[in-house]
Amino acid sequence: MFNLNMTYMKLKYFSFLLVLIGISVTAQKTITCKISTSMGDIFVELYPEKAPATVANYMKYVEQNLYDGSSFFRVCNPDNEADRQVKIEVIQGGDVSEEDQFLPIEIETTKQTEILHKNGTISMARSEPNSATCSFFICINDQPELDFGGKRNPDGMGFAAFGKVTKGMDVVKAIQMQKDKDQFLINPVMINHIVNLQP
Repeated sequence: MFNLNMTYMKLKYFSFLLVLIGISVTAQKTITCKISTSMGDIFVELYPEKAPATVANYMKYVEQNLYDGSSFFRVCNPDNEADRQVKIEVIQGGDVSEEDQFLPIEIETTKQTEILHKNGTISMARSEPNSATCSFFICINDQPELDFGGKRNPDGMGFAAFGKVTKGMDVVKAIQMQKDKDQFLINPVMINHIVNLQP
């Protein structure tokens, strides 16, 4: 009887572990993309379960090759942000032609997704709430003023973060240091191709 009980307990514990592992794997589902630029490759992982609408929007542009031939065209660094009251450090890219842009998406705030603007976070650029289309940015260092309640945008909604850089922050920083005029790069850095590494 003791052995049967022990076997039952072991099976129950093993089943419990399998459930936990299944939950863990489900929670960790990500999409990995490679952003190939004229200055090197940047690898990002995206979080479709946390920011489903934002990731789906980004991936539509990726899957239709609409980012090919676009660029990283704007940088915010300590020099060109010196006169701003609320300073940030990012590189912005994805300037898809207007005729190829999809309709704007509803903003998934950091309050909803809990994906904060940390070093390497990738997020959607926007003007008004619910106006993001194709343009995205990558954070250099932590940027809490871009989160929900942050002061960079006067409406306080922040921006829709949806993933992070896993490799290639050296490329991101190199792009940030390129020469600019009023934050726009004199020689934009070409985005050759963005590919989903887990099709």
